[in-house]
Amino acid sequence: MGQVGKNDINTAALWWAGPLTVVVAVLLVLATRVVAFALLDLPAAFPPLTPGGLTFFTVVGVGLGVLAFAGVAMYSSTPIPTYRKIALVVLALSMIPDLWLPGNVPGATWPVAMVLMVTHVAAWTPTLFILTNPALIGARSMRRV
Repeated sequence: MGQVGKNDINTAALWWAGPLTVVVAVLLVLATRVVAFALLDLPAAFPPLTPGGLTFFTVVGVGLGVLAFAGVAMYSSTPIPTYRKIALVVLALSMIPDLWLPGNVPGATWPVAMVLMVTHVAAWTPTLFILTNPALIGARSMRRV
């Protein structure tokens, strides 16, 4: 199977793949929270770990990721590999503030920081695998005739 190029992306599919990506990411992040609280002693009132805080930041971050994919799909000759590289760099950069939390923010501990970093991966996973799945966004199966 060849590489998916710019003209092989059906950007109209982003009208449903984008919201699907956001919903799946929120569900995975909240599931991560449930598991983390079952396994670790975490401060339930710490704002970034509340369901509302996690949902808000996931919707914003993944929403921006969807918009970034749309831009890459429009302007890159190799949108899927380009976006995957961008997404990996952004994932790594998104963890830098979490590393700063312990010792600098009241209530932030290393377990809190680690859980937040795991939620970044939980949000990143559907962003990468739904948006860059040729079966979902590829023109060969989605192009209007």
